[in-house]
Amino acid sequence: MPKITFITKNGATIELEGSSGSMMELATQHDVAGIEAECGGVCSCATCHIQVEEAYWSKLDPPSQIETDLLEFYAEDIPFSRLACQIPISEHIEGIVVKVVNP
Repeated sequence: MPKITFITKNGATIELEGSSGSMMELATQHDVAGIEAECGGVCSCATCHIQVEEAYWSKLDPPSQIETDLLEFYAEDIPFSRLACQIPISEHIEGIVVKVVNP
């Protein structure tokens, strides 16, 4: 199972393992602070906004146009922004580190 590290706004580091679903689902199952997931993962609210550490950016598939549009509205000045609901858990993201943007 791939390991995913979330760094919260208060600096807490939470390392989780998952085998299916999205990064948002994994975070909400483990009550990661700042991942609210108000829309339930349908890419319409940006309450699961994360910042992917640059070294891991190339491991991800590019965001969809809908995700890009939301991020332009909510996070235009935050590089390497993604929505956790749009990142599926798979072996190719093993070791990824993300910062939670929302408080």
